[in-house]
Amino acid sequence: MAVYDVPAKPLIDKSAEELKKTIKMPAWAAFVKTGNGKERVPENQDWWYIRAAAILRKVYINSPIGTNQLSLAFANKKNRGTRPEHLARASRKIIRVILQQLEKEGYIEQAKKGVHKGRVITGKGKSFLDKISKTLA
Repeated sequence: MAVYDVPAKPLIDKSAEELKKTIKMPAWAAFVKTGNGKERVPENQDWWYIRAAAILRKVYINSPIGTNQLSLAFANKKNRGTRPEHLARASRKIIRVILQQLEKEGYIEQAKKGVHKGRVITGKGKSFLDKISKTLA
């Protein structure tokens, strides 16, 4: 069983629980919104780990991938009152810090494939997600 064979939500939830043991949420993360399209900070206290697990899954599936593509993947619609809604990208700072934390743990690394450069999954990160997907299947 691989990441492709398992539904995303249970995989992200389970890997977020495992990532809690290795990465730490910065102190400033309790006070920030996840993008300029949001009106409030996240209600879930473990949102940092859920976002880290989702980013790790995105890197597994779409590598090489960078912060701009990830900010589009986590984008939302911004409420502008009576005017039409517009796309609002997710916070690149949050994504960048999570990518650096995952890179420090050895789950991802920077690489270049042809003309594309960005983060790719390592063997350690691949086995981490594959083990979780096997337990869910």
